[in-house]
Amino acid sequence: MAKVGGLGDEDPRLSMAQGSFGIEYARPQHRKLWDSSVQLEEYLYYAEKTREDQNAAEKTGADHKIPILKVMFPPKSNKADLDEKMANLNTNIASQRAVVTDDEWINASKAMRNATGMAIFYLLTTDVLGPFGLPYAVATTGWGPSIGLYTVFGVMAAISGTLLWNCFMRLDSYEYPVRTYADLAFRIYGSAARYFVLSFQALQLLLNVAVILVSNGEALSQVSKFKLCYAVCVVVWAIAGFLFGQIRTLQKFGFLANFAIWINLLIMFITMGVAAHSPPLYSAYAASAGYSVNPALVKPNAAGQFPPVSHFAGLPDQSNFAASVNGLMNAVYAYSGTQIFLDFMAEMSQPRNFLKSMWGSQFFIYICYMMYGLYMYGYQGQYVQNPSYLGISPYAWSTVGNVLAMVTALIAAALYGNIGLKVVYNSIGVQLFNAPPLYTKSGKWIWAGLVPIYWSIAYVVGGAIPAFSGFVGFVSALCAMQFTYSFPPLLHVGLMAQMNAIGPNEGFDPATGPLARTDSGLRRIIRGFFAKAWYINVLNVLYCLGALVCAGLGLWASIENLITVYSIPQLNAFTCTSPLNAAG
Repeated sequence: MAKVGGLGDEDPRLSMAQGSFGIEYARPQHRKLWDSSVQLEEYLYYAEKTREDQNAAEKTGADHKIPILKVMFPPKSNKADLDEKMANLNTNIASQRAVVTDDEWINASKAMRNATGMAIFYLLTTDVLGPFGLPYAVATTGWGPSIGLYTVFGVMAAISGTLLWNCFMRLDSYEYPVRTYADLAFRIYGSAARYFVLSFQALQLLLNVAVILVSNGEALSQVSKFKLCYAVCVVVWAIAGFLFGQIRTLQKFGFLANFAIWINLLIMFITMGVAAHSPPLYSAYAASAGYSVNPALVKPNAAGQFPPVSHFAGLPDQSNFAASVNGLMNAVYAYSGTQIFLDFMAEMSQPRNFLKSMWGSQFFIYICYMMYGLYMYGYQGQYVQNPSYLGISPYAWSTVGNVLAMVTALIAAALYGNIGLKVVYNSIGVQLFNAPPLYTKSGKWIWAGLVPIYWSIAYVVGGAIPAFSGFVGFVSALCAMQFTYSFPPLLHVGLMAQMNAIGPNEGFDPATGPLARTDSGLRRIIRGFFAKAWYINVLNVLYCLGALVCAGLGLWASIENLITVYSIPQLNAFTCTSPLNAAG
């Protein structure tokens, strides 16, 4: 394979050699984790080498396709288990890394990549959770704006996923695997960017778990006919998370993710059928979309009669723009899974197939969710709840929907918790405190102890904020907007500017290391920005700025929604009164 920079073939098995800077060049496995001295040219070289190996494996059948039954009922691993040496290696300790050979390092990296494209499709469709929040979004924005905005945000989310995939394919390798969103930020913008992204990612994943605890707590309170204290209802699901959180690998989520998809579709069909033959749940009007827009739309009169179901072609109340923006943020939340796309790519044996899984998942989500949202709004109007299955009035059918929804939400929460805890463990435990990797025996025991702590923190957050729609809008604007719409174009433009700046006499040689660069600093960045396809870089910058403006509007709107809901005296932190029964 040709070297980056046009060098001839050299023996890549040399452990160390004199580089162009007069220092010894260390092999990838002998470097410390997140080594800031590694230049972009080295990442690019090994990524190209890895892509060639993966393409060859697919052509020769060495990376065989897995039958559909193994996707739905995945085995413990699709690859050979790591040998004892690599299975117990602490990659953060230099003395342990020093004895690892090139082949051992590469084989270990390959063994960690066992998820198929079909399995990732299921995981993506489960991860991008949000069908039951879309009716609320439609009810707060009206027919026209909801269709237009949800379509635009869906297409842009898929484009963002493509940008992330493009960056991943150029920087990930067996020698230097990209495992998280933060790893990508580190290789493009440095250590400060890595810590910034890590903080945001850990926060959003924790908040995602808290959001699901709130929705499941409301569902359980409704099933119990509000006889069980709402705070206790949330605790029940936190305890359930202690058990489900013990699943450590994404491949083991394959069957659960597949199971959750069909349950969600069943819930959608049930709620659609019941909504067409029964009135909305008027008693929960204080938690409805109409109440957040204008309480007069849903409040009963002196005789106890509720206003009729109504619909709007445009914004329901143009004087309350904040409510519509918050509704939009609830719709955007359906696309918030972009932040763990890289975690999925990192566990794929053929990451180039991720695009098919991702675009297929986004199309599936868009069609199903849009039809469902418009249908529910058509029958329940301003009375739709968030999540929508909470607004079904017949108790028997409401219970069926709630029970099924609680199961699928718990699976999604376990998935978010899995990635979130990995982010915290790998960035803090492994790097700062030399904790053993999760695939070691001691790492498994530490994981088992951390899971209850993680879910307990999520309970504290969720129990303190019973205003579900405002909470979702806040999480969406603060974190989801960044990972889905702001960060991807920013990462892509940074990578393209640096790649385009590499001159004909610059690059990397696997034997002697990187060659000296001809320039550096701002001059190099500007040259790279305008070197090739500068218009794409300009579009990425505009895309990022537009996303930041939307995020700012979303934060303002969600805070306004929280203020409105908390004006109800019965609602407070760790309340026993269910938000669905606050006005009862």
